[in-house]
Amino acid sequence: MQLGNPLAVMNCKSGPLFLAAHVEFRFSPTKTLSLVGAILLQFASIALAQSPSPILPGPKPRDIPARWKPWIGEYGGVHPHPSLTIAHVVFERDEYIWIWERISRPDGVHYDHEGAEKFRVRGSSPEAHGFSTDRSGARQLLQGDVVDDKITPDFGARAQILITPVRPVLELRAEALAASPPHEDGTFRKPELVEFAPLDATVHLDIRYATANDFLGTPVYSQARAFLQRPAAEALLRVQQKLKPLGYGLLIHDAYRPWYVTKIFWEATPPEGKIFVADPAQGSRHNRGCAVDLTLYDLTNGKPVEMPGTYDEMSPRSFPDYPGGTSLQRWHRDLLRRAMESEGFTVYEAEWWHFDYKDWKEYPILNVSFEKLNSGHAPTQVH
Repeated sequence: MQLGNPLAVMNCKSGPLFLAAHVEFRFSPTKTLSLVGAILLQFASIALAQSPSPILPGPKPRDIPARWKPWIGEYGGVHPHPSLTIAHVVFERDEYIWIWERISRPDGVHYDHEGAEKFRVRGSSPEAHGFSTDRSGARQLLQGDVVDDKITPDFGARAQILITPVRPVLELRAEALAASPPHEDGTFRKPELVEFAPLDATVHLDIRYATANDFLGTPVYSQARAFLQRPAAEALLRVQQKLKPLGYGLLIHDAYRPWYVTKIFWEATPPEGKIFVADPAQGSRHNRGCAVDLTLYDLTNGKPVEMPGTYDEMSPRSFPDYPGGTSLQRWHRDLLRRAMESEGFTVYEAEWWHFDYKDWKEYPILNVSFEKLNSGHAPTQVH
């Protein structure tokens, strides 16, 4: 097939339109197939660009007014019965501010929305609906004669120290380093831990456990690095590529975790927080190099996006189906989950940020420090 004149390209609302002003046909099977293939590929690309990404959780909601942001969260939480916690959840849905009651019992969490308060978020002010601050600046919710203090941190709060360790961390570290991981029977894949950051410069790191800005208030890692088994790392790279056209990137908080760190976490955490840490007797999926803690950041400004709860927060706000927060925060949380699930990761039932790769059972528990990974003396390959 030979064209008498070059193909002209015109733009229309539905995409480029190809017009051939004069076409002279001279049969050539190879050239004909190549040209037809090029045209079909062009139209396929147009259709793909115009189709919404399958990982999108629906239309993106608009953000709420800034004046309401600091008041979104939970208030109260005090109850005479030690196994019962009641809090008021202030959140936004469909451009309304809602106030629900959350009742936490040993058998689960229940949200009571009977008689819940509801008012439009736009055109209203917090002060008009019982929100105020005390002399110290702490936020409060006034309902009748009852004043409840805000018990959850603001999204922008940097301090993530949410528990008091049961015992000194230095003491627990010494014990953990002297201990050994549990024995495992069976055949496992040979570990091949890959350092993730060098694979894609658009993936950002915020390794909290290498800083004092973690739930223990002291560093437990000596280096701020992230490793994953190669198949999990490759899957995470594909997630990153799916998110880029949508304006987002991945921000990693933690990945492979030596077993001794899991033991420190377990021994330092009080009983009521055990749901958020792994039992060292069973090992963690982080220990196998197949779990990653992460969130999203905005490619335009490099800042983390807001989620319904903060990283490593030991509260119901960490659950992947927590109904609170804002519509945009929940949308971001669901986008992260859909993107990760599209490449074989599964979210942990108690933490929106924790995802396990599908092959985690095929790898052994590892107790190799980051320093040994760097030295090349560990039974792994690091790239």
